Amino acid sequence: MLSNTPLNLSELPIYQKALEIFALSQNISMYLNHDLSNLKPDGSEDNNIYFSGDIVQQSISLAPEILNAELERYSDRKHRHIASLKRLTNKLYKSSYRLERSNSNGKDFLPILRSELRKFKKLQSSWMMTL
Repeated sequence: MLSNTPLNLSELPIYQKALEIFALSQNISMYLNHDLSNLKPDGSEDNNIYFSGDIVQQSISLAPEILNAELERYSDRKHRHIASLKRLTNKLYKSSYRLERSNSNGKDFLPILRSELRKFKKLQSSWMMTL
């Protein structure tokens, strides 16, 4: 992600926080997958394993949305990217709560993710004022 990013955008605190959230989500997902990938005694899979993939999918899209909003010239298109960023953040928050109900030791890391998401939302509010 960073290789194609203009220097001043990669220094934005919100962009850096988005990358941190992605890395954290990826690590949490990998940790949870070890616990959730085993089949249940009846041969079915744990449905929570899909939520671990969701947090990665949702978090990987945060930084590109920030980048797109920053590079967009027209305000209505900027607002679309901002709205998308808000939706992704909210979905990520909900997915973390769903994962917390799973039967895994990794669920202890999900409050850390939500804490980072709260910081991200604060950065997002101040960043939106600069656009």
